[in-house]
Amino acid sequence: MSVVNGAIPSEERKTAFSVLPAQFPNADEKIKTKDFFGSLFSCSLFKKFGKVFSPVTYDMKGNIKKLTSKYEEDREKHEYLEDMILREQELGGIIATDALMWLRRALDFLSTFFQSVIEDTNSERCSLDLTPFIKGAYSGTLEEYHGWLGTQLFNVLSRFAPNRRHLIYTLALEKHNRDADVIKDMEAYNEKMEGCVRKLCQFYKDHELESYATV
Repeated sequence: MSVVNGAIPSEERKTAFSVLPAQFPNADEKIKTKDFFGSLFSCSLFKKFGKVFSPVTYDMKGNIKKLTSKYEEDREKHEYLEDMILREQELGGIIATDALMWLRRALDFLSTFFQSVIEDTNSERCSLDLTPFIKGAYSGTLEEYHGWLGTQLFNVLSRFAPNRRHLIYTLALEKHNRDADVIKDMEAYNEKMEGCVRKLCQFYKDHELESYATV
C-alpha cells in the first residue's frame, strides 16, 4: 500500500459498506420497491459476520424472494412498497405482507446491532467482545416473536459471534484495520436502513398489519 503525506489512498479506504451496489432508499416519503430490493442484494454483507447471523440471512433470502415475486406481478402498481402491500390486502392476500414484516424485523435486529457497535466506538470503549451487543439486539427485536426453540438456537449461535478485531478486519475487506473508515461507512449505511425500518414499523401499525404470533 502506497501512502502519500501520511494519507491512505481512497482505494484502500473502501469497506464492505462502500462497495455495495446500492444503499437503502430515503424513507422520507413512500419507499420505492425497486430501490428497496436493490439495497437488499447487500444481504450478502451479513454473511461476513459468521454463523451467528446465518439464520437471519437465510430467512431474509426467503422473504426477499416472496416480495420480489409479488413485485413482478405488476411492477407499475407495485412501484411503492406500501402500495404493493395495501393492494395485496385489498385482494385478500397475506404472503407479501408477512414476508415484509419478517424482513423488517430482521433489518431491525441488524440495525440495532450496528448502532450498538457505533455507539461503543464513539464512546471510545471499543469493546473486543461483541456478544453482548448481538444478544441485546436480539432481545430487543426478534426474541418476542420466537418460541423456545428459536431462542435456544440463537443462544447457541451467539457463541460464534466475531470479536471486534475480526469484524473490523472483515468489513475493511481485509486490506487494512482502520476502525474509523468502517464505522463511518457503517453509520451512513445504518442511518438509511434504520429509516426504512422505522417507516415500515409505523406503516404496519397505522394499517393494523402487525402479527404477534411466535414461530
